[in-house]
Amino acid sequence: MISVTEALEKLFLIAKVTPVETVELKKCLGRVLAKPLESTRSNPPFPSSAMDGYAIHKANLKSGAEFKVIGESAAGHSYPKKINKNEAVRIFTGSQVPDGANLVLMQEDVEADKKFIIVKENFDKKSNIRLEGSDFSKGYKVKTPLILGVKEISLLAAMNFAHLSVRKKPTVAIISTGDELVFPGETPKPDQIIASNAYGIAALCKECGAEPRILPIAQDNLKSIEYIIGLAQDADLIITIGGASVGKYDLINEATNNFGVDKSFHKVAMRPGKPLMAGKINETALVGLPGNPVSALVCGYVFIRPLIQAMLGLEKKSAPRLMAPCSTSLPKNGPREHYMRAVLLPNGYLEPVENQDSARLALLCDADALLIRAAHAKALQAKTLCEYIKI
Repeated sequence: MISVTEALEKLFLIAKVTPVETVELKKCLGRVLAKPLESTRSNPPFPSSAMDGYAIHKANLKSGAEFKVIGESAAGHSYPKKINKNEAVRIFTGSQVPDGANLVLMQEDVEADKKFIIVKENFDKKSNIRLEGSDFSKGYKVKTPLILGVKEISLLAAMNFAHLSVRKKPTVAIISTGDELVFPGETPKPDQIIASNAYGIAALCKECGAEPRILPIAQDNLKSIEYIIGLAQDADLIITIGGASVGKYDLINEATNNFGVDKSFHKVAMRPGKPLMAGKINETALVGLPGNPVSALVCGYVFIRPLIQAMLGLEKKSAPRLMAPCSTSLPKNGPREHYMRAVLLPNGYLEPVENQDSARLALLCDADALLIRAAHAKALQAKTLCEYIKI
């Protein structure tokens, strides 16, 4: 067995970064920007008003001062002429400040009629002008790689980019194995169960930015398993679920060997998730997950999520490890790193769920963290800081 750290390092070696494609900006939410961008314009592109009010030159500004209103500057309809020192232009938020003006009087600070304004006492002396390029200037750079969220999409729209070069979503073929499995919505026999793992792993892959597809369930015989693996050869990543251990019907190893798999590792010193395997079939990465529901999803959080991020050109790193005090004492740990389902309490403490059985999917659903116990860790006292990852 190898450690979790070693397994991740080997996974990153088989992570082939996906090619670049051009996508409309409106379809880029959640995508990974692949090529850096440089703005060809400033924002705002001209001095603009931060208030509704009157644009003036402040040379003669004082309480009681009178200015002649000579025009109006509205958004998209700027005042075209230069103003003199005793003149004012009615202006609205976001509108271009006329040439000759260097201050915008708030409309609340003046008494106005159609032709003149008079400055009130205790007026606001701020300029109320957003300078050209005060948000970003021409030449402003957006670096890569960058996951494009709501804020980033808004910025790139303001920079006038309608199409972006992004990483292609990795295609992930997901294969469940086992005669005991049926898909959700089907009617299971008395000795069958629902293939829930495929849907959980598919959702995790989609959340990470991949394009998953769930293939038919492979039966517990070599011919069936090899046939379904054959359907997945065009994927960037193949994930098998179950059949990777050493039981009579655990045939994934033999089937992948028949495809000429270049195996990276088999078995990791962790729980849940020991019978994890990985390698490559030609240029396609392969990960074999254990069949227990919790084991499969824990391995998804620990290994599949970082692997997909690496395939998208993001930094090759494990899930961020955070620290919180444990709410209870814990016994010493065995020889495998333990990922315990836990709940982050309102007081900041981390509380492990009572039962860590790897078949208890409902308990995983209740959890929002995995508390990490190092291999051979000593007994832990309550209120001691411990590592965890968010799920």
